[in-house]
Amino acid sequence: MSSLQSEHYIGLSPLQPCALADLTDLARVGFRGTDAAQYLTGRGFSLPQAPNRAVTQADGSHIARLSQTEYFLLGSPADQGERIADEEARWELDHHANYLLPRQDSHAWLQLSGAAVPQVMAKLCGVDLRPEVFGSGAVAQTSAARINVIVVNVGGAFQILFDRASHAYFVAAVQDAMLEFAA
Repeated sequence: MSSLQSEHYIGLSPLQPCALADLTDLARVGFRGTDAAQYLTGRGFSLPQAPNRAVTQADGSHIARLSQTEYFLLGSPADQGERIADEEARWELDHHANYLLPRQDSHAWLQLSGAAVPQVMAKLCGVDLRPEVFGSGAVAQTSAARINVIVVNVGGAFQILFDRASHAYFVAAVQDAMLEFAA
């Protein structure tokens, strides 16, 4: 069990070939609009240069670029997601083309890590997520276990975001896929 309050291992332990951590309690938020990039850069974030790419920030948070003008910010376990929660709390409609997309209640968040991650994901998803194809910083908006997911390769782990109402179902599906890799 991790000492971080925001991580709760629900699969194999972190020392196994594959570990599943529930990060649903960490802050996450989206921003969309033609001025979103300028707004986020002005707030000190480094942004991906193209859609379906992600950048890890110095504080351990991540920014995934989902389209030309949409960004998904994922909080860092190091600060319990505080920086991202603060960004959501301080946002104000300023009549620019930058819109807040609250994601805390809409998206659940799992972290899948370990050497067997590509094999586990192959059991759930038709997209090739092997490291030589889906390297660090890659983002896939796809389907896994028959639900829509966003998969972000942050180097050493996949961040998986999906409909919060499907949390129990998706966790069970991932755990089932992980069984083959239990030591």
